[in-house]
Amino acid sequence: MESAMSARERAQPKKVHVIACGAIAREILAVCEANGLEHIELSCLPAIWHNTPEKITPGLREGIVKARASGFEHIFLAYADCGTGGLIDRLCEEEGVTRIPGPHCYSFFAGNADFAARWDEDITAFFLTDFLARQFEAFVIEPLGLDRHPELRDMYFGHYRKLVYLSQQEDKALQEKARRAADTLGLEYEYRYTGCGDLTESLLAV
Repeated sequence: MESAMSARERAQPKKVHVIACGAIAREILAVCEANGLEHIELSCLPAIWHNTPEKITPGLREGIVKARASGFEHIFLAYADCGTGGLIDRLCEEEGVTRIPGPHCYSFFAGNADFAARWDEDITAFFLTDFLARQFEAFVIEPLGLDRHPELRDMYFGHYRKLVYLSQQEDKALQEKARRAADTLGLEYEYRYTGCGDLTESLLAV
């Protein structure tokens, strides 16, 4: 009996602590549920830190320390580079952890290879995800002060030509929000359904 129990225990995936950006928490939970990834425990850092990326790496370092203090040997960072200029990669090397490949969530949601292949046509694109479609006012309009000074719109977005909504779920209400966001910014609207892209493969790998 003891040897059989040991065999079953060895067959169980080791617990993994995932430290994620709050902007992709919904998608991580969906991937875990769809694939039975019950060995993953999730904690999230504030999504708004994407507007101040210098906070991300120190926050991740603190999260790693806390996870190890809680007994986790396996830790995964559900972040791309996210504007940190390689600091997350340096942290990964120092701490012996890994992250989602890619420069940012737009890339890994679209699929890093596909995003890179389309870069020439998307060089003047402003991207939204499901999260940003939901939180457009709080994460774009208000931080840029466009709710108070709409005349600044063209200064911020004059070099963009289109808004590309990279959709993780096909939701008509979110599509309408994204379309209104494009109108607000004076940009052409383009919709692309991506699902969770490379996020799924990354989570399955851990």
